[in-house]
Amino acid sequence: MLPRYRGHLTRARASFRPAEIAGRAFVVAQRTTRDARRQLSGLAGPGRRILRVFTNVNPTGARARRIGGRFEDLAAHFSASLAPPWSGSGALLHALRITKARRTAYDALCCQLHDRMKGDPDYQHSPPQTAIDFPAGTTWMAFTDQVSHAAKAGQYQLEQTFLLPVEAMVDETASPLRILERQFRRALI
Repeated sequence: MLPRYRGHLTRARASFRPAEIAGRAFVVAQRTTRDARRQLSGLAGPGRRILRVFTNVNPTGARARRIGGRFEDLAAHFSASLAPPWSGSGALLHALRITKARRTAYDALCCQLHDRMKGDPDYQHSPPQTAIDFPAGTTWMAFTDQVSHAAKAGQYQLEQTFLLPVEAMVDETASPLRILERQFRRALI
């Protein structure tokens, strides 16, 4: 389906999501609990693009999702509240075993952006959003680091993640990494 990316995609983790999403509570930034149906979020990445393939394997029910607006608009909305991490923070967090791998400045900014977005009730209702119901048996894919998204309802979903180096993109200037670099006017990897 993506011939330009053949040889560049790395297969990452796969998962099965058997739990019903509707009404499920979860922790936002380790501080407050909110209803999962209202939470647009993005996924902090390892400095590579995150392409996910989803399949609704529920034999009878749809998988309901909300899709948010452009990453560039999201980053602009929250950029004033993001603090560029100091250069040694990624190595220190990894050495202390707080993170599994060494975080880049890009990873740290994406984590902050993710927390700001999920913790801001006004933002959860204000950006452009599209509701999409994926019927039983449907497969779809998205660069989940590029678009805010939320599962509203449904269960029994398979997910396969692939990673794509930014340099292998058809237009790397559209990547979240390059967008944040432009906003902060410095390299983040």
